[in-house]
Amino acid sequence: MKIIGYQTNGPIDGANALEEFSAQKPNLGARDLLVQVKGISLNPVDVKLRELRAPENGPDILGFDAAGIVVETGADVTGYSIGDEVFYAGDVTRSGSNAEFQAVDERIVGRKPKSLDFIDAAGLPLTSITAWEMLFDSFRLIEGGGAGQSLLIIGGAGGVGSIMIQLAKKLTNLTVIATASRPDTQEWVRKMGADHVINHREDIAAQMANLKIAPEYVAALTATDQHWPAIIDLIAPRGHVALIDDPQDLDIKPAKPKALSISWEFMFTRSMFATADMNAQRDLLNRVSKMIDDGTLMSTVTQRTETLSVATLTAAHKRQETGTLIGKQVLAGF
Repeated sequence: MKIIGYQTNGPIDGANALEEFSAQKPNLGARDLLVQVKGISLNPVDVKLRELRAPENGPDILGFDAAGIVVETGADVTGYSIGDEVFYAGDVTRSGSNAEFQAVDERIVGRKPKSLDFIDAAGLPLTSITAWEMLFDSFRLIEGGGAGQSLLIIGGAGGVGSIMIQLAKKLTNLTVIATASRPDTQEWVRKMGADHVINHREDIAAQMANLKIAPEYVAALTATDQHWPAIIDLIAPRGHVALIDDPQDLDIKPAKPKALSISWEFMFTRSMFATADMNAQRDLLNRVSKMIDDGTLMSTVTQRTETLSVATLTAAHKRQETGTLIGKQVLAGF
């Protein structure tokens, strides 16, 4: 099968940063599906790993979002059959979706939305899982809950923020405040359903004070270390901060007077450690799929590429590195 991978970690503009290779189809574990990949998307984790993680045994295959068709099943698979159309975000410890075929555990796989083609469907899994787990695992919200409370999303126009706004507005009664700094990103987060929009390039604590809102929940999706003093200032006492980025130095002592809860969200944890509730990701993906099909949620795709090659994937990595993307970018499979 064809794959696109890298042999030496480093910058995307380095020589042979991404290359096409031939490889054997992956062997299947007992709970694995072999999926013919028809669509993929790019996420910040792809860029981070390509820059920092050196391959150990041949080329590393990135790609942590995919949609495709099941072509083979492991001996103990019960939930899927050959021919099923699926979507998923994969496992960071296994070979990724930048390949013709990928092996993935059925417990983290959902059924592709019928109303989206494979390319657009690939834009949903990783961000939906991340946003869902932040809302309902980290913050421990319940569906229909949150009345009289509010959520601040820092970095609302990115992939996670775009779907989190929608999930929060459709599944809870939270007031949602999202940050965005440009006219086009501000328009986008309003389209996603944000009740209020503030600018994260200005004093976010002062802007929240002007709104007279002290949020109980803060989803820090970007530049957490930069915004940390403001977060401590603006959040309600006994509030909860969840983050997904990797701040170099985060002093949590100032959070003590307000008795804040602080947690990381990492959507690969369930698959990495084969947790007892691994199939929670399958279940939530199936919910998201139904919500897309019934019009409750809208696609967050804004950039679509109809072919997959070293050139098109390299261009996608470069776009991702700008930090200015709105929503998600997706590409066809091979």
